[in-house]
Amino acid sequence: MANPAARPETVAGLDVNEAEDGLVVYVEATESVHHLNKTAAVIFGLCDGTRNARQIADEVARLFALDAAPFDETLDCLAELERSDLIAWA
Repeated sequence: MANPAARPETVAGLDVNEAEDGLVVYVEATESVHHLNKTAAVIFGLCDGTRNARQIADEVARLFALDAAPFDETLDCLAELERSDLIAWA
């Protein structure tokens, strides 16, 4: 993973579809399908190249009415999204 100050963004060539409990994402380049739960879907949706990992964690805290930003958990999710070829670090 890039440093936490980097700004992740979704990669090109994804087919993203809403599911009842999150998102289903097809990666054309690897012909793989990924199911994202609701939290991962929110984090994925925040990867638009305008926020760094800390800002994403802060937004997750706001959206889910948490007392503290889940920074470590957000980093873990971002790392998994990167391993799955769904995001890249700008």
